[in-house]
Amino acid sequence: MTPLTRRTFLKACGIAGVGLCQPAWAAEQSSTQLFDGQSLKGWHKPPQKIGHGTGGHWWVENGVLQGEQDPPGSGNGGMLLSDEKFGDFELQLDMNPDYGPDTGVFFRCTDKGEGFQYYVDYHEGGNVGHLRGEMDRSFAMKPFQIFAERGPDGEPKSFTTKTDPRAKKWPKGVYEYSCTPEEWLKAWKINNWNTARIRCVGKYPQITTWVNDLKVCHWNGETCPLPEYDKEHVLQTLGREGHIGLQIHGGKGWPVGKVCRWRNISIKRL
Repeated sequence: MTPLTRRTFLKACGIAGVGLCQPAWAAEQSSTQLFDGQSLKGWHKPPQKIGHGTGGHWWVENGVLQGEQDPPGSGNGGMLLSDEKFGDFELQLDMNPDYGPDTGVFFRCTDKGEGFQYYVDYHEGGNVGHLRGEMDRSFAMKPFQIFAERGPDGEPKSFTTKTDPRAKKWPKGVYEYSCTPEEWLKAWKINNWNTARIRCVGKYPQITTWVNDLKVCHWNGETCPLPEYDKEHVLQTLGREGHIGLQIHGGKGWPVGKVCRWRNISIKRL
């Protein structure tokens, strides 16, 4: 039996020293690689300006999809959308954002930038892994916020959390399940790649999210009692399927020189 060396392992992964192996289910016939690691093929910017801007700046470097405002720090953001649309799916992707930008993973997303959002608000008062509805009647579902304890270089060395002020007013049962802030703090890898996973099924979707191996939340779009959420309005706005989207938040809150990073973007239809 041939010994497994690092070289043969990388060759078997088909990455020649760049990137990581895809998740096990990504090799199944029913899965799709949304990002080829080399280009923006299969993706597009919204055809018209949306609330965050005209699209943002997106490029591929060393197998990593990167994004920032265009020009940097200008306030002009936007989105990058998959050409394909998906309804019921499981999505997995790796993320390594700089601290400070406001980004996210959108799904069942329209060309107008309306959709469900998996927060990647990796900044003071932000959240990674919970959900938001971004549309004309938006609804935020951020149970807790993160705040960085910074080292001498200004970069996060650890985090603290506090309850989001809006969550203090929630009725019982906005989430059927949510991790604790302490669990999130243990799961998140600072200054490193983290894996996001999103499972979305149903007309009024059942959405489950993960960060690395931590189940972050489960949300029931059939029964959620949040006053701002109107399931019929959301269904009418988004439809039963939509694009996968990566966000560059508009406005002056995006620090100059900071970027978001994504790789190994795989989706399986359910």
